[in-house]
Amino acid sequence: MQTEPQDRLVKADAFSTDERAAVYRAIETRRDVRDQFLPTPLPDDVLGRLLAAAHSAPSVGFMQPWNFIVVRDEEKRARVFEAFQRANEEAALMFEGAARDQYRSLKLEGIRKAPVSICVTCDPTRAGKVVLGRTHNPRMDAFSTVCAVQNLWLAARAEGVGVGWVSIFHDRDIKDVLGIPDHIEIIAWLCLGYVDALYAEPELAVKGWRQRLPLEELVFEDTWGVRPSNRSAGD
Repeated sequence: MQTEPQDRLVKADAFSTDERAAVYRAIETRRDVRDQFLPTPLPDDVLGRLLAAAHSAPSVGFMQPWNFIVVRDEEKRARVFEAFQRANEEAALMFEGAARDQYRSLKLEGIRKAPVSICVTCDPTRAGKVVLGRTHNPRMDAFSTVCAVQNLWLAARAEGVGVGWVSIFHDRDIKDVLGIPDHIEIIAWLCLGYVDALYAEPELAVKGWRQRLPLEELVFEDTWGVRPSNRSAGD
């Protein structure tokens, strides 16, 4: 049995109190920014750190299936916004009554207002036909790419950079604008820019669309539907 080279292992200490608090603060105050972007350009070194954070994400079979298309070109972003508007009207018609009116009232201006966008893609062929860990769940490449999105999002929060995830479009429209090959999957269109304020709670909760579900209703123990038993401090 092959043993792990000891010189490749590093001690896994817990973070300091301040470091730990910073991580949880980034998680708890991260928001999906739709309209509050400032026109201030995003410096290349900041963008580089965010991309490096994304690239440090875990991936099944270490396949690293992601690519990041940085889009600053105004003409391309305008075409993407037009594609979004068409799809957004289709989406509005899927709701009824007051929900449709409320949906249309939500501002979704990130594509035009944010100074830079990133199209995050997934290449399912990156590691070949048979990938360690993807043998029984072919979607693990896409799930891995979502981890890269989350890494970037949390790093952006620490940098004071807002991120908005746009998902309302037809993939074909975006592929045509950016020249993305047919076999590549689009995972996210991210709008990035500095913000000077964020909602204290998720915007959709503030505006009454949905509220955060209680965590205790979502946690089961050992079997689906079984609530965790209350343990005393001595257990």
